[in-house]
Amino acid sequence: MTNNDILRRLRYVFDFHDTKIVNMFASVGEQVTPDQVKRWLKKDDDPYFKRCTDKQLATFLNALIILRRGRREGVMVEHEKKITNNLVIRKLKIAMDYKSDDMLATLELAGMTISDHELSSFFRKPGNKHYRECKDQILRNFIEGLTKKCRGADKPA
Repeated sequence: MTNNDILRRLRYVFDFHDTKIVNMFASVGEQVTPDQVKRWLKKDDDPYFKRCTDKQLATFLNALIILRRGRREGVMVEHEKKITNNLVIRKLKIAMDYKSDDMLATLELAGMTISDHELSSFFRKPGNKHYRECKDQILRNFIEGLTKKCRGADKPA
């Protein structure tokens, strides 16, 4: 999945409008314009499309965590420069305050079943022998499950 695709899907899940996204960036000390946001959300073949960088997606996810969980006292978040599906799913887990059972249930809403051990492998450090890369299919299904959970199963995605 591209960063823009992840941003588009999460915008839909949480029903964020462009101004909300601009304000989220501002809440973590980053400035973006409504025009930038509109260009990130365009389809990839649109002439006005602008690629969302790893740092911009990481900043958005950090802002989502603060929006949903609150700011930690005295801590200013350092935005990652490189982002992976493992990091995206970890940040969504934190933002939603999910435990393993919640994550598995969300994946099941999208019709995907994985084991608890498989899920925990996504949250390990890359050097760990049990680390596993989170593939696009798993991230896509997790976001689809979030959509069903947050917006209702009957609404189109």
